[in-house]
Amino acid sequence: MSAYPSMRRAATMLSAAAISFLMAFLLLAAGSFAARADDTKVLASVALKATLTDLTAKYESTGGGKVAVDYGVAAQLKQRILDGEATDVAILIRAMMEDLLKQGKLSGDIVNVGGTPVAIAIRAGAPKPDIGSVEALKRTLLAAKSISYSDPAKGGASGVAFAKVVDQLGLTEQLKAKTILVPGAQAPDLVAKGEAELGVAQASEILPVSGVELLGPLPAPLGSVTLFAAGISAGSKSPDAAKALIKFLTSPDAAPVLRAKGFGPG
Repeated sequence: MSAYPSMRRAATMLSAAAISFLMAFLLLAAGSFAARADDTKVLASVALKATLTDLTAKYESTGGGKVAVDYGVAAQLKQRILDGEATDVAILIRAMMEDLLKQGKLSGDIVNVGGTPVAIAIRAGAPKPDIGSVEALKRTLLAAKSISYSDPAKGGASGVAFAKVVDQLGLTEQLKAKTILVPGAQAPDLVAKGEAELGVAQASEILPVSGVELLGPLPAPLGSVTLFAAGISAGSKSPDAAKALIKFLTSPDAAPVLRAKGFGPG
């Protein structure tokens, strides 16, 4: 008796099982895509990453819709919006948001979320150098073996601000050989790894990093606070959801998280 009929039946059964599996996979993938499509999409400065991670989780857990956040250097995100990238909410430096509003890229008003100072990070447990005055900061920078901060050419707010401070102090050439420029908010991470002695970043970028301590903000009159604001994209497909998210981020419920992450009132 030929084994071919049995083999054909087995092959038919296997094909049917494979087709069923493929259809189930495609349905699951389609469901996942639909969920992603319904997310409230946010473009936000990397300075807000630790803060928004906690706040969006709280928002979702209390009945808010799903939120998908794409982080980056504020200046680069602004350009992406100018180039037409679709999003629902933008949370960038206030001056950038005002410019986007003037150019018709935002709908309605922009709302302050909070401000965070440009600050210095040291490795946890390391001796704490004095940065309490302009002269003390100058001595500390000259004595440091290495200093890391965001590359000003890439538009990071803390890097732009600190480069101006270095220039004001007349230290540009003296610090050049021991300066480590990073593309974004990685300066505190280099300090934690022992690859840089001092790291300059927004306070909100320093506090979440394990293995570093916030030494303090830059002293007056050199210090600066970066103010971040939120707004709804003119092209948002979910303006109501965007409005609800911004309302939550600027509500009293969000304030304790903002304070804990290095943000003051907007």
